[in-house]
Amino acid sequence: MSRFRIALIKPNIGVRIHSGRRDNAAMEPLGLSVLAGLTPPEAEGFLVDDRLEPVPYDTPTDLAAITVETFTARRAYQIADEYRRRGVPVVMGGMHPFLVPDETANHADSLLIGDAEGAWPGLVADAMAGRLRSRYTCPDDRPIQDGTIPDRSIFGKRRYLPIHLMQFSRGCPYRCKYCAISTYFSATHHTRPPEEVVDEIRVAGSRRVFFVDDNLVGHRDAAKELFRALIPLRIHWVSQGSVDMLADSELMDLMMRSGCLGHVIGFESLSDGSLREMRKGINRRFAPDQYREAVERIRHWGMQVWAAMTLGHDPDTLESIEAACSWAISTKFTFAAYNILMPYPATPLYEKLAAEGRLLYDGKWWLHDDYRFNDAAFKPMNMTAEELTEAAFACRKRFNSPRSVIVRAFDFRTNMRNPLRLATYVAYNPIFKREVYEKQGMPFGYGKERPA
Repeated sequence: MSRFRIALIKPNIGVRIHSGRRDNAAMEPLGLSVLAGLTPPEAEGFLVDDRLEPVPYDTPTDLAAITVETFTARRAYQIADEYRRRGVPVVMGGMHPFLVPDETANHADSLLIGDAEGAWPGLVADAMAGRLRSRYTCPDDRPIQDGTIPDRSIFGKRRYLPIHLMQFSRGCPYRCKYCAISTYFSATHHTRPPEEVVDEIRVAGSRRVFFVDDNLVGHRDAAKELFRALIPLRIHWVSQGSVDMLADSELMDLMMRSGCLGHVIGFESLSDGSLREMRKGINRRFAPDQYREAVERIRHWGMQVWAAMTLGHDPDTLESIEAACSWAISTKFTFAAYNILMPYPATPLYEKLAAEGRLLYDGKWWLHDDYRFNDAAFKPMNMTAEELTEAAFACRKRFNSPRSVIVRAFDFRTNMRNPLRLATYVAYNPIFKREVYEKQGMPFGYGKERPA
């Protein structure tokens, strides 16, 4: 008797119809490998990565499990509808079903609300018995991964970026107004035992790790214990952290000794007014002098930084956006992201903009036929939505221009500190530059492309 087969599906944002373009900078889908590890032995999970390959609808499948982010919701619904048309039941989980469960339920037979550890094995057992419930909710206090080692065998020989994704913590203790993570985790932060992380690294057999934590240093004492445990492994790793970590010298020393190459750091804005508007109080200590103290500490530790900026807060102007781009180039950050402020559903930002009548695309940009990737989805205060879209794209083009890449390379305390850091800089800047141009203006799902 064959085992119960579950398609574990990672949707793409969208696909350009005429080019068939798919994601050339895809990272392994960690969450689905965790699901595979949690799956009871009576069942079998196989990966479908829509970013890299066509969805194999004709492959025998007993259950389709789709992880859904807001940016992939439209494509996820298209995949789900096709499976259901073929008589295959569909379960959806992830961030977006948590934020808008009633909408998602229109395209699924079952929803998994919250993290999967406490609900997935029971859901699979119910599906095998033909009694799948319409909704499953994971207890909030369930341990991260619950001692489970992700089953990375499902990745097969797919060509992901050469770095293993792992997770030490989930959530973030801060309450930034625009952040869906804060809404999802209710501004809480949970960590795993460091020894479990060490075991997972050894099983994976990789010396390059990306901790996908929303804020790796959200609990500093726990982070220090993790770093102490990582030091003997002699790995190299990157993650995401808040700028206030730079104030703790012991934390930073342990971090760099444990093999940290760099972090995504949400600088967000140079404006105190914008930081106050978004409730990013942890940044305001460093921001008045354009983060000069923070940048000096980054260089002292030799950390390569992906500076994340959000554009379109009420105090922002076209001039302040251009100044943010100039600052990141002159600071010689390794990478930078210029993200238009996105009104994710169920966040305080979304509710504020809805109350003020400033949402565009009928308030559901993630489903609208006319919305395109990296467009502004609301009416800014000091410019038009079109001007905000153009200003953000101009920042991305300028930061990733050949001149900028050359200028930023010449920082001997970060990007040229040693051969490994220089190789990282040289290898990844072209990848992210290509992503800027290939994804700009992409329709969600299989939608019509914007005319040239």
